[in-house]
Amino acid sequence: MMKVLVVEDNPLNMELVTEMLIAQGFITEGANDGEEAVRMAEKEAYDLIVMDIGLPGIDGVEATKRIRTKSRNKFIPVIALTAFAMKGDMERFLKAGFDAYLSKPINVPEFMKVIEKYKE
Repeated sequence: MMKVLVVEDNPLNMELVTEMLIAQGFITEGANDGEEAVRMAEKEAYDLIVMDIGLPGIDGVEATKRIRTKSRNKFIPVIALTAFAMKGDMERFLKAGFDAYLSKPINVPEFMKVIEKYKE
């Protein structure tokens, strides 16, 4: 089974994303901020990360950069999940190193379509 780290500071979004992933057979763990996500990724191996961008402390972009400094984490797919949904934001986050981009509010069918690409 694939293990997913969900990084989200909003409890309702965390619950929604976690429930959708579990329903698809993923094992999930959650982090409420970027620092916690970095610490968790240093200790545990994940197959996929769903990363909020607007986090307290370090944001999702910086957290992803830090996570990917470890060799075992260099190629973990990271999906940006963000309320930044203006023209050009998707390109900006993909250029920053994210593998996929999803905007909030979460569109469930779109979320599932993106997640499906990363299932074993």
